[in-house]
Amino acid sequence: MTWMMSLPRAMKRGISVVSDAIFLLTALWLAGWLSGTLSLSAVLPEHSLGLITWLVVSLVVFYLLGLYRAILRYMAPQAVATVINGVTVSTVALAVLCWFLPLDDILRLTLCFAVIAVLLIGGSRWGFRSALQLKKQKTKSRVLIYGAGCSGRQLLYALQSGDEYKPVVFVDDNTELQKTTVCGLTVLPSELLEKAVERYRIDRVLLAMPSAGRGRKRELLELLSRLPVPVQSIPGMADLVAGHMKIDDLQDIRIEDLLGREVIEPDQHLLQANIKHKVVMVTGAGGSIGSELCRQIVRCKPAVLILFDVSEFALYSIERELNAVKRRFGYACVIKPVLGSVQQQKLLEQVMTNFQVNTVYHAAAYKHVPLVEYNMVEGVRNNVFGTWACAEAAIAAKVEHFVLISTDKAVRPTNVMGASKRMAELVLQGLASRQNTTRMCMVRFGNVLGSSGSVVPLFAQQIKAGGPVTLTHKEITRFFMTIPEASQLVIQAGAMAKGGEVFVLDMGEPVRIYDLAKRMIHLAGLKLKDKANPGGDIEIQITGLRPGEKLYEELLIGNNETKTEHSRIRAAQEQCLSWPATMLLLNSLDVACQSFDQQMLRQILLDAPTGFAPSSEICDLLFVSSLGNATVKKELVH
Repeated sequence: MTWMMSLPRAMKRGISVVSDAIFLLTALWLAGWLSGTLSLSAVLPEHSLGLITWLVVSLVVFYLLGLYRAILRYMAPQAVATVINGVTVSTVALAVLCWFLPLDDILRLTLCFAVIAVLLIGGSRWGFRSALQLKKQKTKSRVLIYGAGCSGRQLLYALQSGDEYKPVVFVDDNTELQKTTVCGLTVLPSELLEKAVERYRIDRVLLAMPSAGRGRKRELLELLSRLPVPVQSIPGMADLVAGHMKIDDLQDIRIEDLLGREVIEPDQHLLQANIKHKVVMVTGAGGSIGSELCRQIVRCKPAVLILFDVSEFALYSIERELNAVKRRFGYACVIKPVLGSVQQQKLLEQVMTNFQVNTVYHAAAYKHVPLVEYNMVEGVRNNVFGTWACAEAAIAAKVEHFVLISTDKAVRPTNVMGASKRMAELVLQGLASRQNTTRMCMVRFGNVLGSSGSVVPLFAQQIKAGGPVTLTHKEITRFFMTIPEASQLVIQAGAMAKGGEVFVLDMGEPVRIYDLAKRMIHLAGLKLKDKANPGGDIEIQITGLRPGEKLYEELLIGNNETKTEHSRIRAAQEQCLSWPATMLLLNSLDVACQSFDQQMLRQILLDAPTGFAPSSEICDLLFVSSLGNATVKKELVH
């Protein structure tokens, strides 16, 4: 059978034609023998030309009906109708031929012929197809489909025609479907899930519930994560409806399904208030937060969107992506990419003035905690002085709204990155009190899934490589939110600003990172390797907290918070400084940065009302290096 499948297409068609000719003659001989009305040996010498004409006519009809265009291994049930139609025409042609033969019962002969011909021609094809499928079934992965609804049935049909997976059983929560048969497969209740995996020798579980909410998906994944097999899901309903993906485009479980909560539809009025038909500028437009802000902003139909970034490649990438989105959906906004640093106030002012910017979203920042610890001066320059320069440029250019993207690490910071972001908040609060031209606010939130430096893609990569998964502390917890949800909430919060507010996003419940790592390992179909299970697949190694890293994060400095018109956005009332006091701090910071005095820099951050409580000694690479050089020189002197 394998050698036949490897033959050229023309040769396989030739074999089919010869086989059908043999089947037609065999059917005629059997029909004559069974009905006792025709002997081929008796009529062949005299009527051979008629028989050959009938045979050729039959094969031509089969060809015209498309019977030789069908690929046997993908032969659909509709092919049965084609075979019956072809045999019917052949039977009619045989009946015409029989008028010239000395026969007593033509009807009986033709009926016998029709039945036998259908069995031989159709049966041979279905037999060959079944043999191929049986051979493939042995190599296919046996899968359990969770969800016997419309999506589950569509997935079943798609997988049955493929070469990779063999669906063997359904599991569904619907009691009306349980203990019934759907499309030939038994539907079991979720209580029997673990037994079904063992009984049916399941290799993989496929979650076929694309329209389920995140809360429901999270419950299901908690259940499925206990299984000793990998779990995948079909694409979301939005991707299926839009035609971006097919039902059998299986995906690994997305981390937002593990951590996410039900998404609240954004308030379109708030979403568009500072954007629609306006000129909008995003700093750090090529970063993980900035780029998603740009994607959300483009959908709100601004007149102009200015992308500002210091990274040439990041700027090129987001500009190219947004222009593709524009063409696809017919958006009319103009996209302008501008290269530059947020510390260049004159450049920023000129960009904002020339393009008459209405709204600025300041997402440019150094946010990787250890890197900023190792590079204190540049971290402060970019996060504090970059924010100041950008805000002063906005005031000078008479920008209407300025929104700073802040972080939960600014609350009682234990690292320079968090302290610098808290200083940036104080700068903005001071500027908000100094003038009324530009409405300024800050939006503070925690970790976003999939951002650069996020722990989630790191864990996925480590699991794929066979481990170990590295974790800094077993008890470390973090808040998580998807980038799209965070970006939408940032835009809506900015629209509610009156001036100087610190908005805090509702991040849900904190997540224990160790538990997250365990779930990701289990959903990959692997077992955790630890003292209780030394024969497991993936080990979680505890490496120790990094410089400046906290065990847990907070979103509020105090308890003074008020509700807003959005259920997931709160306004925090927190300590701020007058502008003259802020200026004194900034001048001192500038002196420390200019002289690369890391000790002075840390002391200023400690004295400022930032709540800075460093968890380690100064780790700045230049500072540590200078200490080492000083020690060497001292030893040489002695």
